[in-house]
Amino acid sequence: MILQASVPSPPYAIVVPTLGRPSLRACLDAVAAATASGCGPTRIVLVHDRPGPDGTPPALDVPQALRPITTVVAGRARGPAAARNTGVRAAGQVPWIVFLDDDVVPGQDWGEDLARDLASASRDTAAVTARIEVPLPSGRRPTDWERNTAGLATARWITADMAFRREALDAAGGFDERFRRAFREDADLALRLIEGGWVLAPGSRRTTHPVRPADRWISVRLQAGNADDVLMGRLHGPGWWGRAGAPRGRLPRHAAVTAAAAAAVACALAGRRGVAAWCAAGWVAGAAEFAAARITPGPRTRDEVVTMAVTSAVIPAVAVWHWMRGTVVHRRVRRADPAAPPGSRPASQEAPRAQVRS
Repeated sequence: MILQASVPSPPYAIVVPTLGRPSLRACLDAVAAATASGCGPTRIVLVHDRPGPDGTPPALDVPQALRPITTVVAGRARGPAAARNTGVRAAGQVPWIVFLDDDVVPGQDWGEDLARDLASASRDTAAVTARIEVPLPSGRRPTDWERNTAGLATARWITADMAFRREALDAAGGFDERFRRAFREDADLALRLIEGGWVLAPGSRRTTHPVRPADRWISVRLQAGNADDVLMGRLHGPGWWGRAGAPRGRLPRHAAVTAAAAAAVACALAGRRGVAAWCAAGWVAGAAEFAAARITPGPRTRDEVVTMAVTSAVIPAVAVWHWMRGTVVHRRVRRADPAAPPGSRPASQEAPRAQVRS
């Protein structure tokens, strides 16, 4: 049986963590247009994760049509996982929470499609995902950063647009706030829900995730996610990659390349020049292979080639450093730990005092 758009959906609230980026207005404009036909939320909570000096959230640019139902609260500058938990507490007791990133653009039929997604969800469905579309440039191959962003279109549980049943969120303890970046916090929550007997289902609504501008060092900064992978292993065991459908990455190769570079330096300081030369050759060969693997599928412009060459020489050591850092920071984490980090409040507790911006 196909549900029609006229079938009422359960009430829902929208929670958007934000840093106050200009893209937020485009996101909210799209929400306003897509829900103008009566499929709108009961409340929209914007969690500003860069509060002002006095702890209050700065004013945000909200479309006139959404202002009566929009609340702006201050985040704790602890990343999107903590910001989403804050938003859930401020959303009130609604059956569904829809999380949106502040740089996505819901489609024109998003409201009606969301209504169908929620109305058709079975009782054991904890969350309903959206179909993410990443527009890539035509006429040339995508850059390394554009390909990285395009991976969101095939991510299994991306929270850029994901609707969660409030009951399931509360049962799982919300997002684990030890994940401080927009990385792995979605997979962690999804695995905990599945282990609790819930189902995560694909939805029909479509949302566009444009490629944000980025400098040439973005790929180096992203290596901080290796520390989050360590935390995932502690929480979910060594087989979490397969259960989450996450790519393994190149950490073993990065470790080998970094070891060759370290050995070259150590041998040179010890006066063993021949061995140092061989180790240095291994490091150069590894960095060159990595750069070639990133350059080949790209546009191969001068700027892209230079960026790939420079960052490919740096990334292996940075990746290994963050993996080691994560190993130290999360050394006491055990799989038997509760889903919610110690000291965090469940999503069902009373929300902090919110400020409404009109």
